[in-house]
Amino acid sequence: MAVKNTLEQVKEEFHRIVADNHLGDEKVVVTAGVLSAKQAIGTPDRRDYALLEGKEAMIEAQFIDSFGQAFTDRPVNFNGHLDDVLDMSLVTSQERAIFVATLNAVTAHLGMVTGLRHCHNEEPEECARQIAEYIYNKFGKVKVGLIGLQPAILENLVNTFGSANVRCTDLNSKNIGSTKYGAEIWDGRTETRGLIAWCDIVLVTSSTIVNNSFDAINSYAFNLEKPLIIFGVSGAGASVLLGLERVCFLAH
Repeated sequence: MAVKNTLEQVKEEFHRIVADNHLGDEKVVVTAGVLSAKQAIGTPDRRDYALLEGKEAMIEAQFIDSFGQAFTDRPVNFNGHLDDVLDMSLVTSQERAIFVATLNAVTAHLGMVTGLRHCHNEEPEECARQIAEYIYNKFGKVKVGLIGLQPAILENLVNTFGSANVRCTDLNSKNIGSTKYGAEIWDGRTETRGLIAWCDIVLVTSSTIVNNSFDAINSYAFNLEKPLIIFGVSGAGASVLLGLERVCFLAH
């Protein structure tokens, strides 16, 4: 049984929701603007988050009175109508980021999802602790594969499961080949399949939905029958529409 393209599934369902709620006929402007690192994550003590290092940016879409966010390495500003977003091809990273942020804002407006804005200051540290605790309570002492380096999550996974039971892949060449908190950082371009084959639980950043790498990850985890959990604000709307398990305990 093949796993369909994630964003195409999401787009089809999103079209249905817009039609069912008669939102397509309204001339509602969706504005997406790039947030500063301080706006997105505040001023945590830990300084090695990708947002603070300038490796990623956060865009935020506003739909009526609700907001939605998405991580991207290709941030852009956008001002248009909901129909314009639904007509996007989703071929470029910029279009995918606008689409995902808008989806999150619309599903929040409809009361379908909560936790749409990134946690701030020391909340990411506490959320990381809760994620590690949640996985341990649900699965026991398992091997966890983290796809997308989030330093607080990685450190808490190592503290909970031990360095021998945690591996991570990342796309940032600065991190690849290093060891952080006792866990090896592998190349996400070439070693993600190996990571999924090795681990018992796959924990993947939902920004992979924006950068177009989620389909391959999801398909391989599905074929190997490995439980997959996404984390982060980017996957808020998609997780609800597709029934994906998402952990994001302190998002606003």
